This record gives sequence, structure tokens and C-alpha cells, in this order.
Amino acid sequence: MTKLDASRRDFLKTAALATAGFSTLTAATATAAITTGSALATADAVIWVNLVGGPSQVDTFDPKPTAPATVRGPFRPIPTRTPGVQVSELFPKLAAISEQFSLIRSLHHTAPPVHEAGFQLLQTGKLVGDGPAWPHLGVVVGYLLGERNGCPAWQIAGGRDVDTGMVASRGFSGGFLTSSPLIPLAETEEADNWANVSCRQIQNGARFLTINMFPTVFDAPSWDCHAAGGSLHTTLSDYRDTVAPMFDALFSQLIQHLESRGMLARTLVVATGEFGRTPHLNANGGRDHWARCWSALLAGGGVQGGRVIGASDRFGGEPAERPVTPPELVATVYHALGITSATTIPGPEGDPVRVVDAEPVRELF
Repeated sequence: MTKLDASRRDFLKTAALATAGFSTLTAATATAAITTGSALATADAVIWVNLVGGPSQVDTFDPKPTAPATVRGPFRPIPTRTPGVQVSELFPKLAAISEQFSLIRSLHHTAPPVHEAGFQLLQTGKLVGDGPAWPHLGVVVGYLLGERNGCPAWQIAGGRDVDTGMVASRGFSGGFLTSSPLIPLAETEEADNWANVSCRQIQNGARFLTINMFPTVFDAPSWDCHAAGGSLHTTLSDYRDTVAPMFDALFSQLIQHLESRGMLARTLVVATGEFGRTPHLNANGGRDHWARCWSALLAGGGVQGGRVIGASDRFGGEPAERPVTPPELVATVYHALGITSATTIPGPEGDPVRVVDAEPVRELF
């Protein structure tokens, strides 16, 4: 069995067992959501897939077929079931079920284009800055909605963190809520078996599952396609041969499995990288870090499929319509779970603070 086959097998086990655990997250979640002053939740639980390394938007979900060759890259676009929407030829399975998910094509931030900043913004809605680390949104969800069946609400498949090189927070912690006895947090460092381990945890009642698609950006294929050689040797050929086929197969089957079990409507699924890649190919034929525009996929949990929110410019380098920030994506997850942006938690000094300083992307619902 190849490494790709093993990863596919484990990911599909995640899909199968996740639905079993999420099916009972109904009345308790709705009751807890009402206590936060929110509207009725459209989702009972969340699966968030981190596309570790940051996929190239142009080579994945925002192709630019009329751009110069140094921009459009080696892959051709293919049509999806959504009229007028194309994705890269690397994702034929996702193209065939595009009516079941929506795309955001205008994610961006203005912080430094490093993995750590992107992870902080996406996992918490905040940069660390000079203050204490903000809690991961799964921790906040657990704090507000509580545990189910005595099981920690937030679970991380593959360990708490990923190796991106810098000694800095990547947002995978309880932050200033760590001291609270209500914090639900569990993790496993068994990176080679993360799917089986996390499946057992979800089956027991986790409300929020974080799946890190890769444990590192070094010395192995990931979405980090610098093509620089050495420890950063991932190329667009690796996208074609390994990385994209894996995601196409596993994510599409996850969506289909949830749908077949009648669970997709109440399970919000998010997949995105911590940033995008440079619109122009670098000298090695790869792409470097780029935080000014990238894409995300969302499905289930009240999200209407077959939609495209926002648009990038003709090179895929800047938002041209409806810019979306990482905090807005975080707010969208809270919104689906019935938690408004105005909901508060105890801050670093004990005073109440809003869970996120942004509003959800309501066009998705």
C-alpha cells in the first residue's frame, strides 16, 4: 500500500466515523446557542481541513486560462457542474459535485505572508501581536456550547501544531482561556495515524474537528510549492502527482459520505490554506507565499452549494470583488453554530471580549 493510499484510507475513516458522532449534536447545541443570544444554528458541528502549506489559488480553485503562461501555470481549467465556474483539471471529482460546496475566491490579509500569521488569523480570528494568544475557535466553541457526553469539544487530528519553521504561535491553543476548567481540548501526536485516533474522539462527541492535511512543510510533499529544492522541494508536479489527487479524492468522498448519511446539512465543512501563492511563477517554476488573495471551500451546515463569493483580478493576485478576511471566515463558522460575533468570552484581564471582530459571509447561507 502506498503512502497516498494509506492517507486516503485514513481520511475516509474520518468521514465515516465523523458522521456517527455528529448525528447526536442537536437539541443541546441549539439550547446552548440560544444562551449566547444567537439565532438558531444551521450546523451542529464543524470539520475544518487545513490545507497545510497554502495552495496556489491559480492552480486549484481560481484558474486564469487567459493570463500569460507565467501566471496561468501548467494546468488547464475544467468546467464544473456549477454553470460558468471552472476549477483546475487536478480536481475532476470535486468538479463533479460542485453543487454541494461553495467557493470563496477573495480571501486575503495584510499581515506578513508567513505560515504562522495565516494560521493565527484563520484558527483564531486574531494576530497575537503584543498581547496573549487568542483561543482557537474550537476552544471558544467548547467554552460556549460545552462538552457532549463528557468528550472534549475540540479535537485535532495529527497533533496540536504543524511544523512551519518559525518559533511563533499558529493558533492551535486555548490562549488566554487555557486556565478555565471548562476548556475542552484534546490532541494526539500520532501523526501517522491521526485519522483513526481523531475518528474515535469525534465518535465520542467532539463538536469541532481540525484536520491538518500535512504535519509539516519540510522534506515531504505539501501545498508549499516553492520548488526551491532542499527541504522545500514541493513542486507543481507534486500537486499533479500526489497532493491534489489526494485532496480531490478524500474531500469529495467526505462530502458525499456526509450527504449519503443525511448529515451534510448539519455539518459545516471548511477547507483552506493559510495563504495563497504568488500569481507569477518563480524562477524554479514554483510559487512563493502570497497573502493578498486565495480561495476556500465550504459545504454543509446551512451553506448553499454552487456559489462563488468574491472574485480575484485577472492574475489571481488581488481581490476584485467582495474581499473576505480570515476573521470573516471565522465569524462565518460561529454564525453556522448559532454564535453571533457579538457573543463575549472572558478576556485576558477578565473583562468580556467579543469572540471575533468581524461579521459572517452571509451570502453563503
